[in-house]
Amino acid sequence: MNTTEQSDSVFERLPDQARLWVFGSEHPLSGPARATLLARVDGFLSRWKAHGAPLAAGRAWLYDRFLAVAVDERVTPPSGCSIDALVHMLKELEGEIGSRLVDNTPVYYRSPQGVERVSRGGFRKLADAGEVTLDTPVFNNTITRLEEFRGGKWEGPARHSWQGRAFFRV
Repeated sequence: MNTTEQSDSVFERLPDQARLWVFGSEHPLSGPARATLLARVDGFLSRWKAHGAPLAAGRAWLYDRFLAVAVDERVTPPSGCSIDALVHMLKELEGEIGSRLVDNTPVYYRSPQGVERVSRGGFRKLADAGEVTLDTPVFNNTITRLEEFRGGKWEGPARHSWQGRAFFRV
C-alpha cells in the first residue's frame, strides 16, 4: 500500500475475509473536500448498523483518490439496506465534495503523471494505440474481500485484472 494512505485502526485490524467495497473519486481530493469526505465516512461507519446491530467496519483512503470500506461479516453481516445506506450517504456527499464516488464504469490506471481516470471507451482507445499495455498498473475496484486488497489484487498490471481480459487481445 502507498505510504500516503490513511486508514482508521479498525480497517487495519479487520480480518482478510472482511467484505470490501472500493470507491474511486472522479478526481483527486485534498484539503477541505478530503477532510469532509473522511469526517462524514468516519461518522457514518461509527453508527453503521444492519438490522439494529452495529457493524465492525473501517476505511482506508488511498492516493487521494480511493475510499476502501470493509466490514467484518463474522461480527454482523451487512444487510442490503445497510449497504444501500452506505451508497446513499456517498451519493449525497458527492455534491458537497464536488466529485463522483459511486460509479463503477471508469477505469483507473497509473501513468507517469499519477493515477488517471478514463471511461472504458477511453481506455480501449489508449490500449488500441499502445499507450497502455498489459503491464500498465490498473486498479481493480471490483474486488470484494480485504485479502484481495492486501494481497495485491487491487493494484497491479492489467494482465492480472479484468482490464487485461476486457481491453487487450491476448
